[in-house]
Amino acid sequence: MEEYLEIVNEDDRIIGVGKRSFIHKIGCLHRAVHIFVFDFQGRLYLQKRSKDKDEHPLKWTSSASGHVDYKETYEKAAYRELKEELGLELPLKKVFKIKACKETEGEHVVLYETQTGFEPFPNRAEIEEGKFFELAEIADLIKEKEDMFTPSFVYIFKLFQKKCAK
Repeated sequence: MEEYLEIVNEDDRIIGVGKRSFIHKIGCLHRAVHIFVFDFQGRLYLQKRSKDKDEHPLKWTSSASGHVDYKETYEKAAYRELKEELGLELPLKKVFKIKACKETEGEHVVLYETQTGFEPFPNRAEIEEGKFFELAEIADLIKEKEDMFTPSFVYIFKLFQKKCAK
């Protein structure tokens, strides 16, 4: 069953509703969430998208991410995606919001973060594999092999690094 998403304008105001495939096909702006899950050593969990994904299969990306469904808030979407993709129910903290742009593939994105002492339990229908990485290791991999990551993750990670450097 295909998901319905809210179509939004540049100011993130709802202007319609459509099927995910339609929204992606014609490039309508819509909403998404990304969640960064850290362990107590400060390492970031990344997931490798399933080979069956229609977009960016086998690319590394945020710990969990997904679209904000019709009549859903960013926050509810973040908690849902965290549980669906990693089997985790943890408190989330909003980090920042990014306006829809080319780098986010037309998605207004809210990034959340959390910390866990548990090993995530990846949903094998959506995730090929996952593991914790040192932030410096991710930065080096992006410099050397950026195409192993989704474009939106690279953009979000670089913004996150800038924010943390302040």
